Amino acid sequence: MSAETSAEPGQFTRRRLQFRAWRGTRPFWAGLFVVIAGFPIMYFPYAHLQVGHLTLAMATTAGAGSLIIGVLLVVLGISLWVQKHIRTFAGVAAILLGLVSLPVSNFGGFIVGFLFALIGGAMAVSWAPGLPPEEQVKESGSEEGGAPQAVAPEDGTPAVSTPEAPYSEGPVFTKDDRVDEPNDLSGTSPGTGAYGRHSAG
Repeated sequence: MSAETSAEPGQFTRRRLQFRAWRGTRPFWAGLFVVIAGFPIMYFPYAHLQVGHLTLAMATTAGAGSLIIGVLLVVLGISLWVQKHIRTFAGVAAILLGLVSLPVSNFGGFIVGFLFALIGGAMAVSWAPGLPPEEQVKESGSEEGGAPQAVAPEDGTPAVSTPEAPYSEGPVFTKDDRVDEPNDLSGTSPGTGAYGRHSAG
C-alpha cells in the first residue's frame, strides 16, 4: 500500500455504515421478526407436503384467514421500519395476530410464525429510541457545564468554591449565606397562628 492510496472507505463500507446508522434509529430487529412471522403463517395453509408418492394437502378452510394474518404481519413489520412512532400499536397488534393464528393457521404456522410474532411484537413494544451522542455528553457533564473548579489562593488558605445548581445561571445560596428575613411561605399569620389557612370570620 503506497502513501498515495486514498484512506477513504469504499462504497460498500459507506453503505454498510449508513445502513447501520439507519438501523440504530428504529426497531429494526422487531420489524424483521414480525415480517418473518408472516411467511410461515400464510404459506403452510396453501402448501402441499410430498412424502414419497403421497401428497399431503395442509390446506384448511381458514386459508383466507391465514393469508390475511400473514399479510398483516408483513405490513406491520415493514411499518416498524418506516414509521417507528407506531411501535407500540404495531407490537401489540403483532402479538394479537400471533395469538389468533394458533387456531386459524395450523397452530400459527406450526408454532414457528407464532413464536416469531410474539418475540417481534414484544421487542417492538419494549424498544425505546436512544439519545443522540451530543445529549449523552451533556448529561454526563464531561464536555461543559461540569463541576466548577476551585482556585486556591496564594496565601495557603483552603480554596472555597460556590456550588452551582444544575441547569441554572447563578450560584446556589446555602443556609449560611441567607439574610435574616422572615421566610413565611406557608401563609402563616403570626397574629392568628393559622398555619397555611385563612380563617373566614
